[in-house]
Amino acid sequence: MFPPHAAGSSELRLRVLSSAALGAVALGSAWLGGWLLAIVWLGAAIAVVHEWTAMTRAAPVPALSVAAGVGLAAIQGSWIFGTPLVFACVVAAAVAALAAIARTGRDRAWAVAGLAYAAPIALVPVMFRVHPGGSLTPLLWMFAVVWTTDVAAYFVGRAVGGPKLWPAVSPNKTWSGFAGGLAGAMVAGTAVAALGAAQPLQALDIAALVVLSGLASGASQAGDLAESAMKRRFGVKDSGSLIPGHGGFMDRLDGFAAVAILVFLLAPFAKTSFWAVAP
Repeated sequence: MFPPHAAGSSELRLRVLSSAALGAVALGSAWLGGWLLAIVWLGAAIAVVHEWTAMTRAAPVPALSVAAGVGLAAIQGSWIFGTPLVFACVVAAAVAALAAIARTGRDRAWAVAGLAYAAPIALVPVMFRVHPGGSLTPLLWMFAVVWTTDVAAYFVGRAVGGPKLWPAVSPNKTWSGFAGGLAGAMVAGTAVAALGAAQPLQALDIAALVVLSGLASGASQAGDLAESAMKRRFGVKDSGSLIPGHGGFMDRLDGFAAVAILVFLLAPFAKTSFWAVAP
C-alpha cells in the first residue's frame, strides 16, 4: 500500500498527464481541421452517448448505444454534406430509431436526451473547422472559456472558500469558485476572441464578447453541476473509466458539452466574423 499522500500525488500526476494529452488532441485537431477534426469529435460524442446510455440504464443498453452512435455519425455527415432538409430528416430518423428500440417510455426519454446532449459535441467543431478556410477562433474561444473556468474555479474556490454552491450535488464547489471561474473565463474568452478577430474590435464588440464569455462560463459550470446531479441520481462515481485519472468522457466534457449546446443555439443568429460558420 502507498501512503495516502503518495496515492493522491500519483492520481494528480495522472490527471495532469491525461488533461495534457486530451488538450493536445483537441488543439491539434482544431488547428488541422477537416476530416481529422470531424473524426476526433465524432469519437468523443459517441463515447459520451455510450456513457450516458450505460449510466441511465436505458434499455436495451447495447442496442441503444450502437443506434445512438450510428445516429451521431449520420447526423454529422448530413451536416457536412447535406442540405438543411436532409439534416432535419436524418435527425428525425435517428430519434425515431431510438424511440423504436427503447423498451419503455422512460428508456425512450433518456435515449433521446442522450442523443441531444452528445450531438452538439460532434457538430459544433465541424461547423467552424471542417471546410477549408473555416474559422479557428470560435473553437479556441470555447476551449479558453471552458478550460479557464475549470482552472480558475478550482484555485479560487480552494483559496477563498466560503459558502457552498450546491452542497447536495457537489459538496466541494463554492460560490467564490463560481465567481472566479466566471471572471477568469470573461478575461480569457474575450482576449482569445479579440486576438483572433479578422479586424480590430470596437468597444461594443468587446463588451458583447465579455457578456458572451460570461454566459458560456455559466453554462460550463451548470453543465458540470448537471452531470454531478446525474451521477448522484444513478449512484455512480464516474461516468466511465476510459480516461485515466478523470473517469469518463462525460466527466471531462460536461462543461464543453454545455457550451457546445449554447453555441449551436446562438450561432445561426450571430453574423460577425467571430462567429463565421464555414460554408
